Amino acid sequence: MCNQTVGLVAAELERQGVTTVAIQLLRSIAERVRPPRGLWVPFPHGYPLEAPGEPERQRQVLRAALDLATAPGPGPLLVDYVPTRPG
Repeated sequence: MCNQTVGLVAAELERQGVTTVAIQLLRSIAERVRPPRGLWVPFPHGYPLEAPGEPERQRQVLRAALDLATAPGPGPLLVDYVPTRPG
């Protein structure tokens, strides 16, 4: 789904009382649309949860999104996801 559409749908859901977190691939769009709670991820288009076949890395993105869901809102709030690598 389009980054802009996700942000706009999230804003309407928040107005209806539903907590949302929009995972955003395009920072410029997220800054313009200003979703109530946005998690910007530095991954290529088509990979909002990072690399295919890497379930632990994908879980890290989902955990970050769920943590953001507990932030006071609605924002707008845009948080940068910083990938962690096992070490």
